[in-house]
Amino acid sequence: MLKAEPIVDAQATLGEGALWDARRRRLLWVDIQAGKVHLFNPDAGEDESIAVGQTVGTVVPRARGGLIVAMHRAVAAIDPDCREPKILAELQSPTAENRFNDGKCDPAGRFWVGTISASRRPDACLYRLQADLSIHHVLDGVVNSNGLAWSLDAKTMYYIDTGTHAIDAFDYDIDSAAVRNRRTVAAVPADEGKPDGMTIDAEGMLWVAHWGGGRVNRWDPRSGRLLQTVAVPAAHTTSCAFGGTDLATLYITTARTGMTAEQLTAQPHAGDLFAVHPGVSGVPAFEFAG
Repeated sequence: MLKAEPIVDAQATLGEGALWDARRRRLLWVDIQAGKVHLFNPDAGEDESIAVGQTVGTVVPRARGGLIVAMHRAVAAIDPDCREPKILAELQSPTAENRFNDGKCDPAGRFWVGTISASRRPDACLYRLQADLSIHHVLDGVVNSNGLAWSLDAKTMYYIDTGTHAIDAFDYDIDSAAVRNRRTVAAVPADEGKPDGMTIDAEGMLWVAHWGGGRVNRWDPRSGRLLQTVAVPAAHTTSCAFGGTDLATLYITTARTGMTAEQLTAQPHAGDLFAVHPGVSGVPAFEFAG
């Protein structure tokens, strides 16, 4: 079994949203509860952060420059030079306690982002932000909207609602953004931890961070089989993304939230950023087209 090694002593409260910005050769990630967007430059070994003043669920690069972030209840643009979020769209939800969580851009440059239920009931949703900045409701009945990925042929969207303990798939139409025919492609056993953030590799296999499991697993969406495990010395493993040279490094975020003092003593690297070379490469992430 491979083991991920800590590369940034971040001590994040709730690290999440890892994504490789290939154009600028940096890893984007967030500390949700600290309200910070992190920019990690592996060439220089430097990690800097931008404070947005509220919880921030995820971050993606914008094709025209800058970043797009899902803050507490709004999607905003950030220019790293001025660092002041500019609101693009606000969440119109009857459940005021829910906040934005994980999200990614699809192959057409639309930003898909979901919410997490504050009560852990199925009252959260998945949304889609178009390039014209209109926001569309896609799916309801969600507990904790998390990992997203698209198949290599762009005909399938993979999706994780952590509350279901499964990895699901939809038929996906790249022209209309329509999704249909939801089905489970991998059921996650409880002893693996809860499925959280997700990415896809160049062979079409899914890599999933497992909250509470201290691991990232590689799943075959065609058979539902578990293929490989990367051990992470931090139980709250939250997200993963391929990056670096040839997209051959798997970066992994973790969290410290909810851990006791005894657990933190046993897991001193909880909340740090990790990396491993799993022997397979990833595919480039998509940028927001708006």
